[in-house]
Amino acid sequence: MANRAVFLDRDGTINEEVGYVNHIERFFLLPKVGQAIRLLNQHGWKTVVVTNQSGVARGYFPESLIHQVHQKMKELLEREEAHLDRIYYCPHHPDIGAPPYRQKCRCRKPDTGMIEEAVKALELDLSQSYMIGDRGVDIEFAHQIGTKAILVLTGYGKGEWEYSAAQWRVKPDHVAQDLFGAVQWILLQDELISSGPK
Repeated sequence: MANRAVFLDRDGTINEEVGYVNHIERFFLLPKVGQAIRLLNQHGWKTVVVTNQSGVARGYFPESLIHQVHQKMKELLEREEAHLDRIYYCPHHPDIGAPPYRQKCRCRKPDTGMIEEAVKALELDLSQSYMIGDRGVDIEFAHQIGTKAILVLTGYGKGEWEYSAAQWRVKPDHVAQDLFGAVQWILLQDELISSGPK
């Protein structure tokens, strides 16, 4: 049987949105993120981070910093007994920077390269999965990969929802205050399905 996953944007969803995390000391988890991911772990959901990191292509920081930041993220989550099953990132930009980072890749959201890797690695059923993020591009991405979409109002979420959402081609299935609220909603949907007519 295929696994279900919750795909998570990083900046503004898991950690504080600071523009670009161009130094390890600028990385801070948002409140209740560890608790939210732990709940997903306990209920058997795969947790997969998918994040665009074009700061590498733009020359704001080296690719090695992404690995340092992700190690810190994993350590902070472990302290709260939470874990991520996979982390995928795209360091590219189609128009900015120098090769190999300046390229029209398939991994930059809303393209689907990162998800294709995750599906193979974890045997995922996208139709039973969710995407959570704070940007319109995350909602578009969810539509592209065939998952349900949740917008969180942390990071850029509140501004995008108030000022840009009217122009979005696709709308989120749910809007949550933060990652913890989004996870609670997912678990509630699961409960409603499980307790539905037999």
